[in-house]
Amino acid sequence: MRSSAFLYPWDVLGDPEAPARIADLGVRQVTLASAYHSTRALTPRHPSHRIVTAEYAAVLYPPGEQLWQGRELRPYPAGSWAPGDAFGRAAEALAAAGLDIHSWVVLAHNSRLGAEHPATSVVNAYGDRYPWAPCIAQPRVRSYLVALAAEAAVRPGASGTELESCGWYGLAHLHAHDKIAGVALDDTAQYLMSLCFCGSCGEGYAEVGLDSQELMERVRGALEPVWRGGPVGASGAELLAATLEFRARTARTLQESAVAAVRGRARAGFRVLLHADPAAHHCGPNTGVDPAHILGVADGVVVPCTGGAGLLEPFAANGARRAVLAANFTVVSGMGGRPGVLAEDAARAVSLGATELRLYHAGLASDADLEAVRRSGVVG
Repeated sequence: MRSSAFLYPWDVLGDPEAPARIADLGVRQVTLASAYHSTRALTPRHPSHRIVTAEYAAVLYPPGEQLWQGRELRPYPAGSWAPGDAFGRAAEALAAAGLDIHSWVVLAHNSRLGAEHPATSVVNAYGDRYPWAPCIAQPRVRSYLVALAAEAAVRPGASGTELESCGWYGLAHLHAHDKIAGVALDDTAQYLMSLCFCGSCGEGYAEVGLDSQELMERVRGALEPVWRGGPVGASGAELLAATLEFRARTARTLQESAVAAVRGRARAGFRVLLHADPAAHHCGPNTGVDPAHILGVADGVVVPCTGGAGLLEPFAANGARRAVLAANFTVVSGMGGRPGVLAEDAARAVSLGATELRLYHAGLASDADLEAVRRSGVVG
């Protein structure tokens, strides 16, 4: 089964043994970050460092001035953690080891964008802005994300791409030192706390017959019992259903535009996958989608399977026969992964329709975790 390991450019650059180490896992492909959010990452085998701090969301290559000239919103080049064409240099080294390269593009997740352009951010029913979450209903945000998708995906040396966060982002996000776990939020509460009330979203709600101000008040009312330790009010499910038409349509059209922009820039045969969740109301890196729709737009999906492979089933049931259905497994034990039972987990995923595997994340994993992946015998 075709397998791909996720990597950052800094896992490779400055470590001449990294390409061969990855190839020795048995994988045929690397999914290499070309546009990524802020992070602090471990590099347990690098000869020069152990921790890399990516201070803000950035592209890991030089952005094209002609594409971005005159645009208010534009990508930020990386700092010292990935200077210059870090993606290109890492891709070249990995290709020399016989590995196929796909770009890994994070879209609607950018704290620096939200800090410098606060009006672009999701704003919740209480008026709180989420600077990490650009509102995908805003035309200027959509234009920026579509252009970024095309440029960051189609990099020299890449034969395909995986688009992460190509949809709504919301409350559930590790942001700096998070202190939001004091009150448990169920699925509906998470959704209500992720609804946006910017001007563009207000116009969208009006299109489906909802008054933004009234909706805001109803959302607060439904959430009030939650802050006292109780369940979401009875109206919570009704509010979810009432707003989902607009939200899902907004995400679908962004996905269509992003995929079309990538294909318009790429050569024939360039594969475009989306990190996806089959529940349309879910927010985050694995954005909520309509399985039947997305498999008619992209070449396939990458589905989170570390907690179980059940999310594959709706995709397998909706036209995945000729689409890529990649089961994504965390193989870092310290991050909740189970590399020791990867063979069993992969077999279950295949039984539910998986056609490929993804391994998150070869740069972060310990030697013991990588050895467990190697011994599993399922990568290829």
